[in-house]
Amino acid sequence: MTDSYTKAVNSGFTKTLAKKLGLPRPAILRRFRAGDPLTVGPVLVVSDDASTGDADRIAQVLLGWGLDVRRQPSDDARWGAVLLVLTETRRPTDVSAAVLATGSVLRRLATNGRVVTVSRAAADGDAPALAAARNGVDGFLRSLAKELRAGATGNGIVLTGGAAVDSTSVLATLRFFLSARSAYVDGQLLPVGPADAAAPADWDRPLAGKVAVVTGAARGIGAAIAKTLARDGATVVCVDVPAAGEGLARTANAVGGTALQLDVTSDDAGRRILEHARTRHGGLDVVVHNAGILRDKLLANMKPAQWDAVIAVNLEAQLRINDQLLGRDGGEGVDGLRLVSLASTSGIAGNKGQTNYGYSKAGVIGHTRATAPLVAARGGTANAVAPGFIETEMTASIPFATREVARRLNSLQQGGRPVDVAEAIVFLASPASAGVNGQVLRVCGQNLVGR
Repeated sequence: MTDSYTKAVNSGFTKTLAKKLGLPRPAILRRFRAGDPLTVGPVLVVSDDASTGDADRIAQVLLGWGLDVRRQPSDDARWGAVLLVLTETRRPTDVSAAVLATGSVLRRLATNGRVVTVSRAAADGDAPALAAARNGVDGFLRSLAKELRAGATGNGIVLTGGAAVDSTSVLATLRFFLSARSAYVDGQLLPVGPADAAAPADWDRPLAGKVAVVTGAARGIGAAIAKTLARDGATVVCVDVPAAGEGLARTANAVGGTALQLDVTSDDAGRRILEHARTRHGGLDVVVHNAGILRDKLLANMKPAQWDAVIAVNLEAQLRINDQLLGRDGGEGVDGLRLVSLASTSGIAGNKGQTNYGYSKAGVIGHTRATAPLVAARGGTANAVAPGFIETEMTASIPFATREVARRLNSLQQGGRPVDVAEAIVFLASPASAGVNGQVLRVCGQNLVGR
């Protein structure tokens, strides 16, 4: 589905007219292409006085990535990114100089630039001033993200459990937020804990040698996930119902993987997935629960079949498959598994006519958080991605006026693409992101009020 408005206001006479009339002008978002630079200009690293040591350590890593890193604001640069390090802040007054230094360069932030905060999570037992200082970063970052323009985004890394700023998982998260892979991720703060993870030999192919399964892979977001996993090195097993066999074969052929025709609601779906992956590819490392359906209806008009079908496919199937993959049904199970589930912003904020879908997607968030410690005990992780308005065949069927409103009501003033969801999933599936567990990463252009 093409967003004709965004194309129009970024080209020729229509661009000039839109500017004169004060119309919304969503930027063309920069998305990942192999060989492109990580950022679109120099990176400014600022910190409060107490966090200078952590800022120095991060700056050294960025220099090792070949970035142009600077420590002082200036008017002679078109900044590709601003990194605000507040890891050792003790009181709210400590952040003032660093925050205002960030503000002083925002007018010179490049198109598709990035602002990233690095802070620590408030913890039980923190003194009130310390808790206030740490929690304040949340409101600051989310508000700042709503002020950015021209495709720029603001996101935050929140260190938990004593995680070091230069640990692999923190750096993998930083690299994701700085890069074009996070084009439609905005206003999000992602907790990252300590983990035993090694940096990939090639940051552009972090899944080399891994075997990944994607359910609902025949088309749309599922097909984009399969292609992005394969692009980043994974061997992909594409799963979908027999009725989608033609599209499933097309996706599997496109990624050089294998196809498994399977109804995910079947009692033995998890065992069949595991058997296929082990028999055909020698193991299983990543499972992406993408399969889902819609049966939208106002609750007053909801039929039992409409409710039950959505819960069965979107929620119960994931629970059953996870139990089988983790050996909770008495089987052998898999160690080191990366589970990524598709939730939705409808499961966070709700949506009219989607009580069944909203329940199922909120349930996905709930089971992800509960599954995280279970899979961590076997050396793995469980996370979820919650898309907002994504340009798919499904959203193309929404009435024009409703579709246009849905596109514009986020900080980036446009819908996302299936590849935006896929990029977030690949990040969470990568071994380097082992410190991210039990989290929900929204891919929505910051489309929820206050979030």
